[in-house]
Amino acid sequence: MSTMREESSAWRSPYWVVLGLVVVSYGACAAQLTPDPGSIALLVQLLTIAVAFRAARMPPRIQHVTWMVTGFAGLVVIAGALLGLRGAGLDLALSAASMVAYVSAPVAILLDQVRRPLSNASALLAVVSAYLMVGMVFTFAYNLFALVSPVPTFGEDHVDSLSNQLFFSFTTLTTTGFGNLVPVSPAVQSVAILEAITGQLFLLIGVARILNLHLTRTVEPVPREGRNR
Repeated sequence: MSTMREESSAWRSPYWVVLGLVVVSYGACAAQLTPDPGSIALLVQLLTIAVAFRAARMPPRIQHVTWMVTGFAGLVVIAGALLGLRGAGLDLALSAASMVAYVSAPVAILLDQVRRPLSNASALLAVVSAYLMVGMVFTFAYNLFALVSPVPTFGEDHVDSLSNQLFFSFTTLTTTGFGNLVPVSPAVQSVAILEAITGQLFLLIGVARILNLHLTRTVEPVPREGRNR
């Protein structure tokens, strides 16, 4: 019965919505063939963070502020589209806002994992969502470097696009390392090393969390009478 309840609660988990929005955010960034992060992509990302905060049961005040920021960003996106606003300053602001937003969401999800027990499946959804968001954090870190640096991030032979930065971020996070994109700046190389270490530590912590939940639910406690014998 407990297994059936866990499966039912897993299908109702709000982290399904979070994971779906992260995938949509990934697609929006992958479609960008220039370093411009894009207003629509930012709006989808802020919506993702707002839903993640709700799923993580952050305090109502923080949730209200997040939804207000998302609504304001939506108005800015509409106004920018109507007025044709563009420029390096706007690109920097969008990229920095995206990175800050994606930093806050994994922290909220991990805090949620610590505060309250979840089913094994819900915990897995939460960890996967947070893990993907870490990849998005570093994507916009590379994007910021590309926007402020006069030197192309991956050399003159590669387009310095958000799509390439996204690809490099996730191959680094997962330590796949195809080698087709290599940062030329020592600063960006240092960030890449930090991302690779973060990705491995995150997986270790996430797997340990899920195993701990599984063992807690499957190992039955020994009755007190049995322990005293």
